[in-house]
Amino acid sequence: MLEHGGRLRAAARDYGIAESEWLDLSTGIAPWAWPIAPITPQAWARLPETDDGLEQAACAYYGAPQVLPVPGSQAAIQALPRLRGAGKVGVLSPCYAEHAQAWRSAGFLVREVLEHEVDYFLDSFTVLVVVNPNNPTGLNLTPEQLLKWHARLAERGGWLVVDEAFMDNTPGLSLAAETWRTGLIVLRSFGKFFGLAGARLGFVLAEPHLLKLLAKDIGPWAVSGPTREIGAACLRDTEGHYQQRQRTDQASQRLVQLLTRHDLTPHGSCALFQWLVTPRASALYEFCARRGILLRLFLDEGPHHSSLRFGLPSDEADWQRLDSALGEFNQENS
Repeated sequence: MLEHGGRLRAAARDYGIAESEWLDLSTGIAPWAWPIAPITPQAWARLPETDDGLEQAACAYYGAPQVLPVPGSQAAIQALPRLRGAGKVGVLSPCYAEHAQAWRSAGFLVREVLEHEVDYFLDSFTVLVVVNPNNPTGLNLTPEQLLKWHARLAERGGWLVVDEAFMDNTPGLSLAAETWRTGLIVLRSFGKFFGLAGARLGFVLAEPHLLKLLAKDIGPWAVSGPTREIGAACLRDTEGHYQQRQRTDQASQRLVQLLTRHDLTPHGSCALFQWLVTPRASALYEFCARRGILLRLFLDEGPHHSSLRFGLPSDEADWQRLDSALGEFNQENS
């Protein structure tokens, strides 16, 4: 299995610090979990059904013509390769490593490419995978550019797969409304923006025939009844969406300012994280971990070498704790 952020129990064991004492900034998950209303007893007692309003709420929230709920977008990442024959897959990298892993594990030849290399290699790919906004670099590609790539792929029966896990704060850049197009597949993550990663809910946005094939592959009752109920309620909460976007945007800008003040100006970002490329990445990771602050370390990611991703602190005490640790690090390493 690939390594991910959020491995708090392992960090607690490795550094001898109790879980409750950690400030976990290793994930791109909003640190303010959505308030959950009591779940109806029927959601626990009965098999989930698909006419409970979740799909309609998701279509309205994403602005998509049709969706398929899945138990986290990770389930779709692993299932999509099973719906295609052999071919060559391009993955715009560096990005969420599970994409390349899933296609390679299914027997596909995978080439990881940089943004400026896509046009050169595109006609040799049957599938191109793009994370937008990118994780961890924060790179944003325009809908116009992505649709041009899609058109070239679709001419040959190819796919453009766009992982929009971090798109909730910038819905105007989403391709959700374009997913009526054959060969355009958009993945959306529920847990990150809503701060409910444990619910394990995601959505695939694509044309109906592909969604039917994917639903058959994943199988019935993939998303639990309680999760469907929670998801529908959160997706309908338009006032909550506004508040969450506002506070994540504000926190993201504050994090930029904090890092910059400590001579750690980020190289990329989105509303839920900041990305820093630095030769001191490993040293800073260890320094913070010994103080109970967990960051996400990336080693030798393509041409960028070592880097760190910082998630958002949730309250003033967390902000002060991170500020103090970065100040101490600079003092010891100046």
